[in-house]
Amino acid sequence: MTVGADTVSCRLTYNGSSREMAQRHFEGKDHAESYQLHRVSPPQELIDEVLNFLRKRINEDLDLAVDVGCGSGQGTELLAPYFMTVVGTDISPAQLKIASDKDHAANICYRESPAEDLPFEDSIADLVSSMSAAHWFDHSRFLQEVDRILKPGGCLALLSYTMDFELEYGESTSKLNKICEEFYAALHPYRKAYIGSSSIQVYKNIYDSISYADKEWHECLKSRRIMPLSKFIGLVETFSTYQGFLEKDPVEAKKLSKTITDRLLEAMGASSTDTELTVIINYFYILASKPRES
Repeated sequence: MTVGADTVSCRLTYNGSSREMAQRHFEGKDHAESYQLHRVSPPQELIDEVLNFLRKRINEDLDLAVDVGCGSGQGTELLAPYFMTVVGTDISPAQLKIASDKDHAANICYRESPAEDLPFEDSIADLVSSMSAAHWFDHSRFLQEVDRILKPGGCLALLSYTMDFELEYGESTSKLNKICEEFYAALHPYRKAYIGSSSIQVYKNIYDSISYADKEWHECLKSRRIMPLSKFIGLVETFSTYQGFLEKDPVEAKKLSKTITDRLLEAMGASSTDTELTVIINYFYILASKPRES
């Protein structure tokens, strides 16, 4: 059964202020649509790791999961089978419209909110997750909000992946990855200063800032996805680095994307971007549990 978001009661009983999140990206309609088409969901194996961590700390039925920076909801949807209610929050109305308009589980709803000012009452959530979004938050304020809304024993899960995807396609694998390295290197100068030069380092800094004694850092879980070449290129084009290049010089950005696509096709010995190949995504993640009250 699928329903609209208004069917679910999200219990948004906390009336916070209108503070903005630290960084705002991926908000335009075109980018939101591209995000929905090309971004990948975390693998089930990773969701299972989160749930196993949580179930060791909360034995009763799981009530509420809050997925922060949910975008168009690909990751949010994976939580639906395990919680009575799942709420995806994001700062972007365009992203949330896509998430809300598509078919989704009856226990999911979406709400507009900055990560640093979540619209929930205290001690209500079993899980707060963020899937490839936490690097954009004001980390100190976000972690304060996480601590406020988590139940004692509730868990925080921050999932992300490195931007250096690897490709596999028969004997062409080595050539493809050399071309990809050039692609990523060309985009790196357009990386936002807020997140520095290393995604892993950003999350390690967040990990160090988490005050809970019960916390784990995991690096890395490899996920293999079969997809057409066009989807891989579209995925890279959703990255903030490519979007930064596109904003500065759209002609050169599109030229780079086409050049890389043509070179990959040549190395594969293929003529169509519908040709499928294997994309290897390297995930890393943080799990932490709020102490139980004495």
